[in-house]
Amino acid sequence: MKVALVGVGQAGGKVTEAIAAFDDQMDFGAVRGALAVNSAQADLRSLSLDTVLVGQDRVNGHGVGGDNELGAEVMQADANQVMSSLDGRITAEAEAIVVVAGLGGGTGSGGAPVLARELSKVYSVPVYALGILPGRDEGSLYQANAGRSLKTLTREADATLLIDNDAWHDAGESVEGAFDAINQEIARRVGLLLASGEAVEGVGESVVDSSEVINTLRDGGVAALGYASAAASDDSADNINTVTSTARKALFTGTSLPDATTADAALLVVAGKPEAIPRKGVERARRMVEDETGSLQVRGGDFPLQSDQLAALVLLGGVERSDRIDEFMQRAREAQKAENEPERDPTEQFQNDELDGLF
Repeated sequence: MKVALVGVGQAGGKVTEAIAAFDDQMDFGAVRGALAVNSAQADLRSLSLDTVLVGQDRVNGHGVGGDNELGAEVMQADANQVMSSLDGRITAEAEAIVVVAGLGGGTGSGGAPVLARELSKVYSVPVYALGILPGRDEGSLYQANAGRSLKTLTREADATLLIDNDAWHDAGESVEGAFDAINQEIARRVGLLLASGEAVEGVGESVVDSSEVINTLRDGGVAALGYASAAASDDSADNINTVTSTARKALFTGTSLPDATTADAALLVVAGKPEAIPRKGVERARRMVEDETGSLQVRGGDFPLQSDQLAALVLLGGVERSDRIDEFMQRAREAQKAENEPERDPTEQFQNDELDGLF
């Protein structure tokens, strides 16, 4: 899938940079343009991407201080500037636009929904969001921001792929080290998903293309992405159980949103050497995903890739009814109380049609 990436806020910029770098390193060619947008000038200086500074007349390049209402305001005020900067980066060959943001900070959580809405007005391709949820220990302000942003983002974007920071955070790891590791995990998983059908090395029997990703996300809402890999045998018959067990690990222990397995739709992608991918194993794994997710819309296919590993990607669409989302929204509600804000019911946000009511 050919995409343009737009990173909003500090985390959004860093994750966008990591995905673009992975795509370039692997020579996939799926990322056709990338831009980072922030209200804090210092956060933009360290990035290797083209950048846009917003809110100069309000915050003078110093950021919004975690205030996502202000983040939404400065993005709205400078939306034309950002859209102009995207001219030439979103070309006719782009099949989707991905807005990337950490949902706990001010600029990302406030600005990403505004930008997704503006992009949807102008472009006919899907506008997806890649949202990073704050970890449990990141403070009540971040939780409250993410709760408000998530309900807005899921309405404004065509689908929102969620990454839970707690999913890939090893115990005892430093904060900086944890974020770097998480960014690399995101880049590998999302980069492989975007490259499916683009950088095909060899001829697969049933190669995944961009329409499979788009159809899996067609109903919108919240999505999750699972990944796992294992050493492959040269004989495909020996890899039948490997494919099945790897797909199971991707679904149950390697997902970006732990415990979110009930889904409206799913896509299974098996990556590896074409001669090492067993058809029986792929079909068995696809049926397993169908049984475990309760979805009758489970697509599957190959990603021919020269590697001594077999990898499984499982994209889940429509997981907003999962226990993990309920748990997070409860955490956001409690955080709103801790921030002495009027109590709102975060679960109602998915039904709220007014952007202003969320900020």
